Amino acid sequence: MENKKRIERALISVYDKNLILDIANELVRLNIEILSTGGTQKYLQDNGIAVTSVESLTGYPSIFGGRVKTLHPKVMGGILYRRNELSDLDESAKYEIPGIDLVIVDLYPFEETVARGASEADIIEKIDIGGISLIRAAAKNFNDVVIVAGKEYYAKILKVLKEQDGVTTLEERRHFAAGAFLKSSSYDSHIFEYFNGTYPQNETKQLRYGENPHQKATYVGTGNSLPEQLHGKEISYNNLLDIEAAIELISDFEDTAVAVIKHNNACGCAIGTSVRDAWDKALAADPVSAFGGIIVSNRTIDVTTAEDINKIFFEVIIAPDYEEAALAILKSKKNRIILKSAGIQPSEVKFRSMFSGILKQDRDAYKESAADMNFATDKKPSQAEIDDMLFANILVKHSKSNAIVLAKDRKLLASGVGQTSRVDALKQAIEKARNFGFSLDGAVMASDAFFPFPDCVEIADKAGVTAVIHPGGSIRDNESIDYCNRNGMAMIITGHRHFKH
Repeated sequence: MENKKRIERALISVYDKNLILDIANELVRLNIEILSTGGTQKYLQDNGIAVTSVESLTGYPSIFGGRVKTLHPKVMGGILYRRNELSDLDESAKYEIPGIDLVIVDLYPFEETVARGASEADIIEKIDIGGISLIRAAAKNFNDVVIVAGKEYYAKILKVLKEQDGVTTLEERRHFAAGAFLKSSSYDSHIFEYFNGTYPQNETKQLRYGENPHQKATYVGTGNSLPEQLHGKEISYNNLLDIEAAIELISDFEDTAVAVIKHNNACGCAIGTSVRDAWDKALAADPVSAFGGIIVSNRTIDVTTAEDINKIFFEVIIAPDYEEAALAILKSKKNRIILKSAGIQPSEVKFRSMFSGILKQDRDAYKESAADMNFATDKKPSQAEIDDMLFANILVKHSKSNAIVLAKDRKLLASGVGQTSRVDALKQAIEKARNFGFSLDGAVMASDAFFPFPDCVEIADKAGVTAVIHPGGSIRDNESIDYCNRNGMAMIITGHRHFKH
């Protein structure tokens, strides 16, 4: 049952006044009475919106420096009384409590206040009491009341007002209530972490811009989370994304390794007998894409390597340390960003914004070893092939899905990344390897997820690949295994998927 209800009276109490006028004008159009408080009331009135003050409803002014404005029976009662309960209706009439059908709240910015390093007094004052109470009350009484718990829900309520003339269904009110409890739980969690001493001591750094010049961007993080900058221009949003990808990749290698990162993926990577040897091999994989990229090493950069690296244009170099003479060479370009990564470890937890909330997960820290080698085929790989497969598996783990990596002699030959099918990723890798003159005879292939069909192993076989490593788990794994057995290929199944979206 839709249980439709029309909004007759709305309460607006918002910290950030941006975007609220469009909603207020629609409320006026629909002859919906608007209640408001303090700064919100003044803002609306200054913009020609007729507003009934909460003070005139309650008979009390805003007191204690604004700490108490809406915590009153005529406000909370107007939100919480049940429209289908006779006793509630009698009491609302007896005590002259008008119904409030829509509550719009934008909470004090507690998280942002902590992030900018404000004093404790300022932080405490940004703990919203009235706003969070309004949110919870309205969400609890979703049978009768619509709760809009932040700017992220403005577009939805505006659509209701414009297209439905302020009439909502029970399903819609329940949806708004779910968002409200998500908001309140997240808000309270930040406050708990602050008082518990587990809130990260963040620093806020304004960046030049985001992924594109028209996008604003800010870095918020703990002070010791970034590598030490020894030289160069201000680090950008895109630089930071690549820097994190580079450090996460290189931290998985124990032997001397160098990688070149472009758009969060490795376009070159190799293990070498020295830093210079690893650099030469890594650059050879794709010298075109290396232009303007991020170079990362897990060993100190020496003079010889610095001289060779200095011959190409690149944005950032990252290493645990630098020989003094090498650092002088690399500093020859004033804008080049030089970072010292000693002591910097990848974060164990990953966060990503999602709609009005945050996704949180453990970092994919699993790295396959010899213990994960489940030999699925009659032919067993050689030790060299096993070494190459473990190397390739690290690279594919750090590549955007769908991903395929082709490698030989612990050197990246080519990869296919970010494709909508695994076959396309493989074809991209094969074509790229051939364009740079690499033979795939005796190469290995790593995949970030299972093969749903045997087509990939067949294509790889015909290109010269002799061994394959992948997680397995398809109901048709046997088709790929059977193909390998018929054609003399080796296959290892690890049992660990490495999607990276």
